[in-house]
Amino acid sequence: MDISQYLQRIRYEGSLSPTLPTLRELHKSHLLTVPFENLDIHYRTPIKLEVPRVFEKVVANHRGGFCYELNGLFYELLQALGFEVRRIAAQVYDEKKGYGPPFDHLAILTTIDGVDYLTDVGFGDFTLEPLVFTQNILQSDPKGDFMIDRTEDGYFRVNKIINGKSVPKYIFEDIPRAYHEYRNMCHYHQTHPASHFTQKPFISLATETGRVSLIGKKLKVTKGEDITEQKLPDEAAFREALWNYFKVNIPT
Repeated sequence: MDISQYLQRIRYEGSLSPTLPTLRELHKSHLLTVPFENLDIHYRTPIKLEVPRVFEKVVANHRGGFCYELNGLFYELLQALGFEVRRIAAQVYDEKKGYGPPFDHLAILTTIDGVDYLTDVGFGDFTLEPLVFTQNILQSDPKGDFMIDRTEDGYFRVNKIINGKSVPKYIFEDIPRAYHEYRNMCHYHQTHPASHFTQKPFISLATETGRVSLIGKKLKVTKGEDITEQKLPDEAAFREALWNYFKVNIPT
C-alpha cells in the first residue's frame, strides 16, 4: 500500500507518529474527504474484500465505500503507521428491526498508551473523532454527544445522546477479527433485498459545518441548523451532483 498516496487522498499533512493527536487528525481528515457510499452495488460492480482492490477504488479512483472497505483500508493505514489496531465486528441498530446479525459492521479499536479508542470512518453520520473505549461516560464530539455502555447480554453498545435520550447506534464485542471473516456479510449487504444498502443508491460526506448527502434522487445539504433539499429529475442530474459535491465519477 502506498502510504503517501493514501495520505494525499485524505489531504493529510500532519505528524505520522502513532499518537492520539495523529489518530484524531487522520480520522477527521478521512471523514471529510472520503464519502460513505454504496454506488457499486447499484451499478453492478462486485465489492470484494481485497486490500489492493479497495485501495485502487478509494485512493486511486477517488471513490468512497461502505464500512468493510473504508474501515478495512483505514485499519491497514493505521497499522502501517505503527498504531496498535484490531478489527471488531458490530451489529447495527435499526429502530424497526432491532440489531443486525454478527459482522453487520466493521469497526476498529486502536490502543494508544494502554487506552483503547473506538475508531470508525465507515458508518456515515457518526463521530468526527475516535471515542474513548470507556463505559458510562458522556463524550462530546463535533457531531454530538455519545456514550458507550453495556447491554444485559454483555455486548458493548454505542449510543448517541439526543435531547437527553440514548439512541443506540450499534453493539460489538471486543474480539479481534480477520478481514476475511466479514466476507459473507459483505456479500449479503450488496445482494440481499433486505439489506439497507440494496434499497437505493446513496453517497454522504461529512463537512466542517454539517453534511452533504445524495440519497436516491434527493440532494440534502446540512449546514449547522439549516437543511436544504433538492429533488433531482434524472440520472444525468444525479451524476452531475455526484461530481459537483463529491468529485465522484461513475463510468457508464
